[in-house]
Amino acid sequence: MSANSVFSAKSVLLSSRAPRWWWWWRRQEPWCAAAGPAWSYLGGSRSRPILDMSYSRHFLDFQGSSIPSSMKKLVVTKLSQNFREAVTLQQDSPVPLPGDGDLLVRNRFVGINASDINYSAGRYDPSVKPPFDIGFEGVGDVVALGLSASADYTVGQAVAYVKAGSFAEYTVVPAKQAVPLPSVKPEFLSLMVSGTTAYISLKELGELSEGKKVLVTAAAGGTGQFAVQLAKKAKCHVIGTCSSDEKGGFLKSIGCDHTINYKTENVESVLRRDYPEGVDVVYESVGGKMFDLAVNCLATKGCLIVIGFITGYQNPTGLQPIKAELLPAKLLRKSASIRGFFLNHYFSEYKMALKHLLEMYERGELVCEVDFGDMSPEGKFTGLESVFRAVDYMYMGKNIGKIVVELPHSVNSKL
Repeated sequence: MSANSVFSAKSVLLSSRAPRWWWWWRRQEPWCAAAGPAWSYLGGSRSRPILDMSYSRHFLDFQGSSIPSSMKKLVVTKLSQNFREAVTLQQDSPVPLPGDGDLLVRNRFVGINASDINYSAGRYDPSVKPPFDIGFEGVGDVVALGLSASADYTVGQAVAYVKAGSFAEYTVVPAKQAVPLPSVKPEFLSLMVSGTTAYISLKELGELSEGKKVLVTAAAGGTGQFAVQLAKKAKCHVIGTCSSDEKGGFLKSIGCDHTINYKTENVESVLRRDYPEGVDVVYESVGGKMFDLAVNCLATKGCLIVIGFITGYQNPTGLQPIKAELLPAKLLRKSASIRGFFLNHYFSEYKMALKHLLEMYERGELVCEVDFGDMSPEGKFTGLESVFRAVDYMYMGKNIGKIVVELPHSVNSKL
């Protein structure tokens, strides 16, 4: 595979044998588009809403059981970077009703992201005040849908989505933002934010080519695992930092050329010794001292891509100090650059990136490692109650791959 082919997505002929999600790429608008009101083609009048009881069959669970009137969900009730202080588990929240263009998704798996505590601290939109829903991504089954949404989706269909409010048993998702899936699998969840972040940032900012040296910090994490694999597919030499020998073993299994355990090795010394000319690209998500040493180890014309700075998120300011006063001189001396990447600014690239990632996974060319916390002190992350433990687990640096919480449901539930 050539370096350029890693980030290309060829069009395919639709057929009955194609994966079920293929038709979505042809029929749907970009997933990030706002799902506005549906208007009739005749006269511009508003179409009949799904709440018309003549369409009440759409509100029946596909297993034949009743959709409950209340559910559990997590709600931010206080702005704080301390997730446990900021978030409350509500036991009896009303199950939302889908509008005409919406799906009601029963969540089966939800993803944990480092930025969950940025969201609970109100850092993304200071104008939003508590209470508000939290959680960025989910995978589950469509259990009810609006009339317009039923043109493209059916009850019982597996879908994934990226939308605030996933830490709930049920979430309303605009049909245009949903991604149809062949089945409900947690591996698909790892691609929605973590996978696309690595794909788009390396494609748009990394300018990867054969032989380039790429450093991935927190390489065994949810997004780091994809940065490692995509850089290898572009025929780069990949170095990954991690915090244990177990994580180092995982990184080698997915193709990482050189692992550095920062708990037992001095990362900057190793990089200076083994890569005296520096590294060409850094995929950086740690911040603080790791950011400083990554800048120091950039090659001439090197590029450092900042996709996060997790070491600072738990601080009141959300930041960890860096040696910024020397930064201009360091960059000038090497003609180097630092680029920030925030997924929300690249929605135009999202659909094609996710399509290509799904292709690679379906062909067995991409490992999507998920961590359910089986090795955590209290065991597997099951139920919304365990989201708090899962966030703690991430900030203790214990995870290998994407942290996922399972939300089990009894198929015969008559709640």
